[in-house]
Amino acid sequence: MQDLTLSLLQTNVEWHNPEANRALLEKKILTIVNKPNVIVLPEMFTTGFTMEVKNNAEPTEGPTLQWLKKLAAQTGSVLTGSIIVTEKGKYYNRLYWVKPNGEVQHYDKRHLFRMADEDKHFSEGNSNPVMEVNGWKVKPLICYDLRFPVWSRNVNQAYDLLLYVANWPQARVGAWDTLLKARAIENLCYSVGVNRVGTDEMNIVYNGHSACYNFKGEVLTEQTEVDDIIHIKISKTELISYRDKFPAYLDADSFQINNFL
Repeated sequence: MQDLTLSLLQTNVEWHNPEANRALLEKKILTIVNKPNVIVLPEMFTTGFTMEVKNNAEPTEGPTLQWLKKLAAQTGSVLTGSIIVTEKGKYYNRLYWVKPNGEVQHYDKRHLFRMADEDKHFSEGNSNPVMEVNGWKVKPLICYDLRFPVWSRNVNQAYDLLLYVANWPQARVGAWDTLLKARAIENLCYSVGVNRVGTDEMNIVYNGHSACYNFKGEVLTEQTEVDDIIHIKISKTELISYRDKFPAYLDADSFQINNFL
């Protein structure tokens, strides 16, 4: 059972400037000497967390997806992060999961942050996929999804890693830290969160705290508040061993979410 390596890009994001953000991120990615299995970018990494969807949305086969495909092939890593996408007249906060062989999967954010009117500008997602890489099963989610444990519940041990990309503000970073830890404990899995840093054009401050928690809720990374690349390695052997010794999932409530659109 192979370990999984990830590089988390805790970065500032230039407001409404996809070209500049792609160029900066590409420069950072290419500095990574030992390329990981997965490279993770924040939520809306090309624009910042904006509601100006008409001027910032890309088509489904737009320039950022082509850029992700190029870098995935070049690095041999899965690249993932979310951008604004338009499809069939609707707008989505869409996470792409791009493999080195060019295969693309996606997840559309389910829980839209009404306090910033995200629900008025975006359509919610209607699927809850699990991705695979290097023998690992990964459930990717986006920012506000972190507050809703039912959506992330690890029914029948469907995944090994919860992965959140975010623009989570400094004002509520205590909730970020607490909920990332809780999701790991309750789901007997690793929990990874990637957050941005800097101040956006709405004067909202972001202070990172990107982190990885193991299945016991132990933090495996140093939580920094600066522009940083955080490298982590997690063990499938340790995960399975703990699940065997402490199989709390056998007593979990069984349910199925059936309120998709």
